[in-house]
Amino acid sequence: MNKGLLQLVETQGGVVTSRQILEHLTRRRFESVVNTGVLERIWNGIYCLGEPTDRLRLRGLDLSCGKPVAACLGTAAAVFGFDTEQPTDLHVLDPPGCALRNVDGLRVHRREGAPLVVRDGRRVTAPGWTAIEVARGLSRPRALATLDAALRSGTCNLPVLWRAAVEQKGRRGIVAVRDLLPLADARSESPMESEARLAMVDGGLPIPELQYEILDGNGELRRLDFAWPQYHVAAEYDGLAWHSGPEAMRRDRRRQAALMDVDWAVVPIVYEDVRFRAGEMVARINAQFRRRRAA
Repeated sequence: MNKGLLQLVETQGGVVTSRQILEHLTRRRFESVVNTGVLERIWNGIYCLGEPTDRLRLRGLDLSCGKPVAACLGTAAAVFGFDTEQPTDLHVLDPPGCALRNVDGLRVHRREGAPLVVRDGRRVTAPGWTAIEVARGLSRPRALATLDAALRSGTCNLPVLWRAAVEQKGRRGIVAVRDLLPLADARSESPMESEARLAMVDGGLPIPELQYEILDGNGELRRLDFAWPQYHVAAEYDGLAWHSGPEAMRRDRRRQAALMDVDWAVVPIVYEDVRFRAGEMVARINAQFRRRRAA
């Protein structure tokens, strides 16, 4: 491709306008590099070199508007490393005087007073504000997953989340999010673990200790996803089939036996238990509590 055009693309952070392209290429050559995938159209009149990424799509919006565009909601959450929902659309704030409009792949928002920070060179809504705003639009289980992930990312803490919740007082969904904040925990290691914990608490179980460490009967340090030390009962979430093959079965049985050697009972749980059989999951854990009380 034309050397001058390549230098321009690099100078502009990987994006270029159609007008700029036509200053370096004939229209036929322009069409050829687009048809062969060398250049990709990301917005009307805006192209990038190679595979579009969210970073390039945002940079393309900057170029189109003539000023930096701030990211919000799920796009901002991804910048901070706590996006649990992976939306396909970009979410941005409308820059003053630009009148950006929603199009395929782009959702434009107007948020008066939303606090902004700079992260990796991009203006984004502040992490605490972002986490609360994302959580407000989700179901309770996914909202808790977002709050947990925000704490786990290290970009904000619980007081910051509470302040953001106060700042968004009166907005849709904020009451449900405020009710979840006392449960938010940075130790939750995945969205499904967050969902499982909420199902346990909603089912009447005591709030479990997360990532609880014990020495098993083999002298190995074990971290249990959910633990109730007072009962010596734990639950462990497995994202895959519990027994995915003979070797996995042998390994699981060895681990179970090593925990039984130190008087711990472990209840295995999987995706279907959390999403579709929460009552049965809670009943299995409660049954272990009853056995321990009777012992």
